[in-house]
Amino acid sequence: MNDSLKIGITCYPSLGGSGVVATELGKLLAERGHQVHFITHNIPFRLGSTFQKNIHYHEVDVNDYYVFRYPPYDLSLASKMAQVANMQQLDLLHVHYAVPHAICAYLAKQMAPHLKVVTTLHGTDITVLAQDESLKDMIRFAINQSDAVTAVSSDLIRETRELLDITREVDLTYNFVDKRVYYPRDCSQLRSDFAFPHEKILMHISNFRPVKRVTDVIETFARVHESVPSRLMLVGEGPDMPKVQCKIREMGLEDRVHFLGKQDEIAQVISLADVLLLPSEKESFGLVALEAMACGVPTIGSEAGGIPELISHRETGYLAPIGDTDLMAQYAIELLSNDELAAKMREACLHRARNVFCNDLITQKYEEIYYRVLGKTVTPFERATCEL
Repeated sequence: MNDSLKIGITCYPSLGGSGVVATELGKLLAERGHQVHFITHNIPFRLGSTFQKNIHYHEVDVNDYYVFRYPPYDLSLASKMAQVANMQQLDLLHVHYAVPHAICAYLAKQMAPHLKVVTTLHGTDITVLAQDESLKDMIRFAINQSDAVTAVSSDLIRETRELLDITREVDLTYNFVDKRVYYPRDCSQLRSDFAFPHEKILMHISNFRPVKRVTDVIETFARVHESVPSRLMLVGEGPDMPKVQCKIREMGLEDRVHFLGKQDEIAQVISLADVLLLPSEKESFGLVALEAMACGVPTIGSEAGGIPELISHRETGYLAPIGDTDLMAQYAIELLSNDELAAKMREACLHRARNVFCNDLITQKYEEIYYRVLGKTVTPFERATCEL
């Protein structure tokens, strides 16, 4: 690294794709010699508690002064951002989500004028919050006041421009996976705990919210099992879980479905599967499909949001209209009934994950954005390559 930076990162530290990407990016930047300072209300769950070189954590304490009806987290965060920026002489803040993080970064910049702000849009700050007229002006302001803005898919950029009348440049920076973590695992022994040798395994991983359409997963699986002996593995927890359990009972599939709950070792879990199902109604990117792809597992997904940018139809998976469980089942049967096709698709998944979405390429792109907003001239990078 010929010109290391001091970078503050703020994200939601709990479970969620944006928190995963932000934390993994911070770890990768630290490996490349940058000083990374996480500024959040809790330690990001992917960060862990062990010491890591070049990584620092700054906890946001919220004032509970009795006149406040609600704890003023946004003000506490902005104050902490400015404090860390001045104390550590940060070069920039990289905030994930426009609201509230980019607004807080704007306030921090008024107290630390040297600071630059990079904002990454992950999805719900646009697809959900920007639909609220009371928040629309604030989100637009946060985006326009950032020194650089990135988004995780072209579809999200399109929606941002349409909803908020944004004309400024937005950098497309896809989500990524670390090739050292996400790769095909040998799960032959573990697999026997869930399925017989002649059975296939379908999998769904999500937070089980309505937008994920998990009942579509059950319907698709039921149709597949009629033609191909199969098992379904459901990974995660969420508000729609009772509805999903009722659907499984109604269809008499209790002995065919395994509930794994929340899992940390996702690469190990995904490697058990023959296919991943992602029938979401909205999905700005679809990180779990990328994690599956990197493990050699094709995805059958909906034509929603950024999923078509991730999955190459009939090459690394299949795409179907939202709610078309018959077509999704047809695609799954086509794949699971043809070992030669499955092997070919598996190799295509690995190639695409390593050459388009790997950690080295995306981390390098973020670095280029950082140097650009700072007006720094650096020696051009040797182009990263991610093939193993």
